[in-house]
Amino acid sequence: MKEVSSTMEHQRRYSRHYERLLASKRLQTFFGVLLVVVLPAMYRWGFDFWNTSTLAQWNAILGTAAAFTLSLTLINRLCQLPGTRSFTYVIPTVAASYTLLIIICGVLEIEVSRLQVGISFVLAIVFGGAFYYVDSKLTTKRMAVVPFGKAPSLCDHHSKSVYWYQLEAPSLAGMKRIDAVVADLRADLPEEWQRFLADCTIHRIPVYHATQAHEMITGKVLLDHLYANEFGSLTPREDYEVIKRGMDILAALILIPLLAPVMLLTALAIRLDSPGKALFCQPRMGFHCRPFTVYKFRSMYTDMKGTGFTQEGNDPRITRVGRFIRKCRLDELPQLFNVLKGDMSMIGPRPESMSLTEWYEKDVPFFHYRHVVRPGITGWAQVEQGYAAEVEGMIEKLEYDFYYIKNFSFWLDVLIIVRTIKTVIFGSGAR
Repeated sequence: MKEVSSTMEHQRRYSRHYERLLASKRLQTFFGVLLVVVLPAMYRWGFDFWNTSTLAQWNAILGTAAAFTLSLTLINRLCQLPGTRSFTYVIPTVAASYTLLIIICGVLEIEVSRLQVGISFVLAIVFGGAFYYVDSKLTTKRMAVVPFGKAPSLCDHHSKSVYWYQLEAPSLAGMKRIDAVVADLRADLPEEWQRFLADCTIHRIPVYHATQAHEMITGKVLLDHLYANEFGSLTPREDYEVIKRGMDILAALILIPLLAPVMLLTALAIRLDSPGKALFCQPRMGFHCRPFTVYKFRSMYTDMKGTGFTQEGNDPRITRVGRFIRKCRLDELPQLFNVLKGDMSMIGPRPESMSLTEWYEKDVPFFHYRHVVRPGITGWAQVEQGYAAEVEGMIEKLEYDFYYIKNFSFWLDVLIIVRTIKTVIFGSGAR
């Protein structure tokens, strides 16, 4: 028994003391601040800079330390979500954190050493990029799968973020060290496998239910998960819902004046390109199944009829200007007024037309439940999957929507915003 216990202690990755220290986020932040903030100050102002620094220099030191810590915190939190690679978020998060520092100093009229801020910013990009690039290459998850119930079928898909190891016996001996064990905890497990899972827990090797692991990796909630009376787990957090509504109103009040010139130019281009109104209004199903009128810039000819959704490929109904504004997502800008009215949120499941809603409710299980939160201008399904209108695509889209509802949080919204910006820049996923 002692021999088995000793083996189990070292089967979890980062179980050794020095590995725990190297993996410690606090320690990484501490050494990062030394490299990015303290060393540049020592190089520029000497080893006793704390005795000779001016107020502007001290403001720069403290401000850059806060900005760097914030950027690492953002990266680490975002990387806990499905399908994320820490390296890809270094530049946007560091840039956003240091930009926030400059804005705060400007608004409050705080004097700072701009050169120190600039040097710290460059070093933060270099340090963060190098560290997280190596980290992303070395930290692909290793999951051992118990061969009973749904676990083998849910854990056999290919993914860049995880290696699956199918267990043949209730033991981790002879295997590479793993991050967790995955099992169908509702299956009828033999007694020796139950003891194995208990030993894993005792030795701090995480044991995940198969559907939980599937959600962590894919970012989707399986529909058969709902058949198992899991509606309670999909109830969104009401406290964050209130905070989110306040952030939506603030964002709309800021963005509408800023984007007003872009919206005016877009409306003018639409009118010059084809006859008809610049604005397209359509009834859609919204929050708590209440219909509302969505506002969009018109991207189609008014005298051409077709299906109730955009056809894949080159839909002949789309105008020249319409094709451009769809690719850049400019057609969605009027929905900021829907956000201000309370019909929509900045982030949430996309609202569907009334005709499509009636169709999906007949053929897609639990489609109705997506209206438990406000629909959004962008959402988790949009950044993960893109456009979907057919029933098969809508089922997958619904699984992404349910994941968003179940994991309704500030950090998931931040990730969606970052990916939406990437989508707008590269124009992917449009139809």
